[in-house]
Amino acid sequence: MEILDILIIGAGPIGLNCALEAGKNNLSYLIIEKGTIVNSLYNYPLYMRFFSTAEKLEIAEIPFISAAPKPGRQEALEYYQGIARQKNLNINLYEKVLNVSKNDEIFEIETSKTKYLAKNVIISTGFYDIPNMLNIPGENLEKVRHYYTEPYPYAQQKIVVVGSSNSSVDAALETYRKGAEVTMIIRHSEISENVKYWVKPDIENRISEGSITAYFNSELIEIKENCVIFRNENGEIQEIENDFVLAMTGYLPDFDFLKKAGINLQGDCLNPVYNSETMETNIPKLYLAGVVCGGKDTHLWFIENSRIHAEMIVKSIITKQR
Repeated sequence: MEILDILIIGAGPIGLNCALEAGKNNLSYLIIEKGTIVNSLYNYPLYMRFFSTAEKLEIAEIPFISAAPKPGRQEALEYYQGIARQKNLNINLYEKVLNVSKNDEIFEIETSKTKYLAKNVIISTGFYDIPNMLNIPGENLEKVRHYYTEPYPYAQQKIVVVGSSNSSVDAALETYRKGAEVTMIIRHSEISENVKYWVKPDIENRISEGSITAYFNSELIEIKENCVIFRNENGEIQEIENDFVLAMTGYLPDFDFLKKAGINLQGDCLNPVYNSETMETNIPKLYLAGVVCGGKDTHLWFIENSRIHAEMIVKSIITKQR
């Protein structure tokens, strides 16, 4: 069986960048991806726009041309999938990595289809696969959504949006403008400061004028078929009629997979242990790249500030080979 120089888990923007860097340095590599190319971006809301400008999303110095100041989901899909196609990157799609183990100096990677051997492994799996659950009664009802794609299914429905992040605000505004009756239930005292600066005034004005109802310093405590129950800022229990709940409470990396691979996780935020200069974990020659490096602190790493991981990792691999 061929022993690869590098096996990369995840075909997101940073995984693709790692492959490009490996190819540039004549290292054999393979990307294994459980979905499509840039699978997380594919599952973003259909009309999502990035906070960053196009040049900050570029990889391998390949220009990202966007008609708008802030590129959208479809433009990003075209850009990253176009790179994979044009550069003929070695990618196996719709193949899930089940286990990574090390025997002496060689990793054995078991997937849903076969096994691979590699001298080095890069985990670049992002954080979009596992919703941050509310852990309340009724969360398993069919009316509850942890992912939001578009507003049309919610027209003329009573919607509860949980949270005040970018995804929560986008869902609230889009469903409101398609005729939904929108209520936001927010743990904090105001809309998150991290909401896109051109969107934040919009949601605040809609709340101020009463078009969207917002309960601040409040907590959803139960979901029923025809209503939701929450605790308001005065500690009182309230019940309102409801058709759908959009629980935009964030997402988490696959910590079980990281632990199974032997990576140490530290603190309440389960931050993976790695060398900040090489991105190598406590397991020699097993590296992390991209958002997965932040543990529960998923706001620490983005495409624009983790693009450098590819060069750091490949430099470390080459240095170890000498």
